[in-house]
Amino acid sequence: MTEQLSQPWYIVIEGAIGVGKTTLARMLRERFHTHLILEIFEENPFLARFYESRERYAFQTQMFFLLSRYRQQQQRVRPLLGREAVIADYMFAKDRLFARLNLSGDEWNIYEQLHNALTEQIPLPDLIIYLQADTDTLMSRIAQRDRPYERNMDRGYIDALRRAYEEFFAGFRAAPVLPIDTNPLNFVANPADFRFIVERLCTALREGVHQPSLPSMSPTVGGESLLRAGSPLPDLQRFHIELDRLKGFDTDIFFNYICLCEEIGELGSELADLWRRRRRTETTALFPQEADRIGEELADCMAYLLKIANYAGIDLEEAYLQKMHRNRERRWG
Repeated sequence: MTEQLSQPWYIVIEGAIGVGKTTLARMLRERFHTHLILEIFEENPFLARFYESRERYAFQTQMFFLLSRYRQQQQRVRPLLGREAVIADYMFAKDRLFARLNLSGDEWNIYEQLHNALTEQIPLPDLIIYLQADTDTLMSRIAQRDRPYERNMDRGYIDALRRAYEEFFAGFRAAPVLPIDTNPLNFVANPADFRFIVERLCTALREGVHQPSLPSMSPTVGGESLLRAGSPLPDLQRFHIELDRLKGFDTDIFFNYICLCEEIGELGSELADLWRRRRRTETTALFPQEADRIGEELADCMAYLLKIANYAGIDLEEAYLQKMHRNRERRWG
């Protein structure tokens, strides 16, 4: 099934070697009928020799990649931006990440000066899909694709690269990042796993492919709230997106986590007071005013859960259903 994205998004897919970037990029291209930009790594004449002797061929390999990626960004990516949707299987910033692992001394200094000059002319993506996997999973996938120059891949190098990616994205703030743990996924063989990624992507972009926008979405229309009893979770998430925009609320995920903890604390205080009263009266019934106070605290907690899900690009309904499916199959005790 082919669909169209509503805007000319520029999406890149990142992650360590073997995580499945190019495969996913091709699948998303088919799904959304976008332009596809693939990293041209096979043209690097030093790559095979680099894997045989990293120290000897690192500088030549990195300089070729840097200039090749820069040329591709200028000639192929930039002309499409704002006009056509683009999906790429790499971001330009990855080049420095690899270089930092492989270069040192004067070679690193020369590389960094050139990289810094070129970076100023590189457009940022609208969204980065960061595919994650542990080292054993990466090594298994590298072995499965069986590229000749990767057959003797050093596990220590892949582990260092994986950790470098984690550190890089832990402090990355230049563009939105959608992290996806691919360890339990096989999005090539399992359509449900691919749908999961598509839904996460659409939620992160606030696309209408899987969650159609409500007409004139706002907290109220004509004095009447759009949200009524029975509104599904996707509607509630979209409501908070618009409410945050209208009210100018802080959308930092960590700040809202702290707020959630405060609300859980207030809920705990209400329940503790209720427990003490029940110990004195030896009754289990809730008075209406007690239920109202607990309901208010639960609503505050739910609001922050919805907000955090929005900022992380998570379809909370889908995440809940998948988790409960796993719980149903799980053996307890």
